[in-house]
Amino acid sequence: MKYQGEVSEATTGERSTRNRVVRSILHHGPSTVAELAERLGLTQAAVRRHLDALLADTVVEARARRVYGARGRGRPAKVFALTDCGRDALDQSYDQLAAEALRFIAAQGGESAVAAFARSRIEAQCEGYRDEIEAAEPAERAQVLARALSADGYAATAREAPGQGQGEQLCQHHCPVAHVAEQFPQLCEAETEYFSQLLGTHVQRLATIAHGDGVCTTFIPRGKAPPPGPGEPPLPARSEDTTTTTHTSASTAGRNPA
Repeated sequence: MKYQGEVSEATTGERSTRNRVVRSILHHGPSTVAELAERLGLTQAAVRRHLDALLADTVVEARARRVYGARGRGRPAKVFALTDCGRDALDQSYDQLAAEALRFIAAQGGESAVAAFARSRIEAQCEGYRDEIEAAEPAERAQVLARALSADGYAATAREAPGQGQGEQLCQHHCPVAHVAEQFPQLCEAETEYFSQLLGTHVQRLATIAHGDGVCTTFIPRGKAPPPGPGEPPLPARSEDTTTTTHTSASTAGRNPA
């Protein structure tokens, strides 16, 4: 028979490991059992046990990983992604108050007033990134922006985009204002436009957490590139961690493409 202290210690250990699973999904996006096991140094059986508990608590959900391009034989791999409930547990708060404030702004000044607020907000947040980004070599700026965003709670990464050296993908695995941005896409639009200013190149928002994607994904082309014109080929497909297929430009970032 275990003493009470031993039981409490075991329970605490289980909770700590479960939190590591949640944080790993947050930082890396929707993940398979094998990927989680490798990252966390656990057996796949242990990961499945923790995922079962998280599924029961509606913290994560299982879904089929989207496959882009030619699909091989067999079913797509199953991945586990955070639910809205899981994101709520990661310090998302004051959503209702923020949404009410923006509705008041919209009622008093119209959509343009909401857009002006969104631009002012993101400028105040990200202007502190400017010196470090401008001091970096162009090829390193996406990584610098990702580190700055991570320090502000966005769990961001930058990596090579699919395709032959066409650019990078900035992935934000957490968004503190996702629930509000569902109602006010101007927040996503202003963020995308400001990223373009900071990086000195046109960028393209490919997916957002606010509209059900696993990750906010922004494509950053190599060098300075103008917005794609009529008849030009689309920018590269996004990574497998996101879940929609419609591309959007900076002017429509965050809006539901349906």
